[in-house]
Amino acid sequence: MINKKIGFIGAGNMAYSLVGGLTSTGVPGQNIWVSDPDNNKTAQMATNFSVNTCSDNSKLVQSVDIVILAVKPQQLAMVCTEIASDVSIRNPLLVSIAAGVLSNDIENWLSPSSSTDSDLALVRCMPNTPALVQSGATALYANSQVSDEQKMLAESILRSAGLTIWLDDESEMNAVTALSGSGPAYIFLVIEALEKAGVKLGLDEKTAHLLAIQTAFGASKMALESDDSPEVLRKKVTSPGGTTEKAIGILQEGELETLFAQALKGARDRSIELAELLGAEKKSAAGKN
Repeated sequence: MINKKIGFIGAGNMAYSLVGGLTSTGVPGQNIWVSDPDNNKTAQMATNFSVNTCSDNSKLVQSVDIVILAVKPQQLAMVCTEIASDVSIRNPLLVSIAAGVLSNDIENWLSPSSSTDSDLALVRCMPNTPALVQSGATALYANSQVSDEQKMLAESILRSAGLTIWLDDESEMNAVTALSGSGPAYIFLVIEALEKAGVKLGLDEKTAHLLAIQTAFGASKMALESDDSPEVLRKKVTSPGGTTEKAIGILQEGELETLFAQALKGARDRSIELAELLGAEKKSAAGKN
């Protein structure tokens, strides 16, 4: 069990999920702080998880050992600037779950303008929305200041909402965004397509809906728990000359794999563009101040 004091700046869905996961694994609510300008969100957290709440981000940083930056990417520069001096004094482990914001930009926003080298221990994460039901997939990247103990702490926090995996190169985060970050939407689209196809074949909407969802869930569970690759599992359920082989053949003739490759490349490239745009916007704004 984590015995450090953890603070969440931002009380949105992802923060709610992580706090729920942490408290369900034995972390006392009294060891968790949450700040957010929306008092309704913090009140809900306090009621459901008995956590400490406040509206002052600086006060939160002064009270904890680990700070989770759980605000929207567009808000992160402002929040970092606000807490920079407190971070410098307190030197907590920082964990960012803001999508698309580079570690270097976060370090710059949190460091004094006169500083050339950052001593901030920062972990950048890319969780996905199934974390809301403790079934997420999160990639993590640590800068050079993060110790092994801190890496374990960050992993434990994110693992409370699902699977975690470490990256050695931050640039891989763009591919992660394309695969697992945006991935739930692809699966929802497949489920949606299966439902619609089932209805066209004569099933009522409720039956098609339930069968499509359970089939996707069951197949994913099998793939997760099996020692076989998805390719081997597919071949095992594809009898020669049978119905599955016929359907798979049609999907392959439509170049489904090529479409997915193109889709993920497009998402990866857009992730790079958005990160560059966000960093450039904040640098421009800082230059005007």
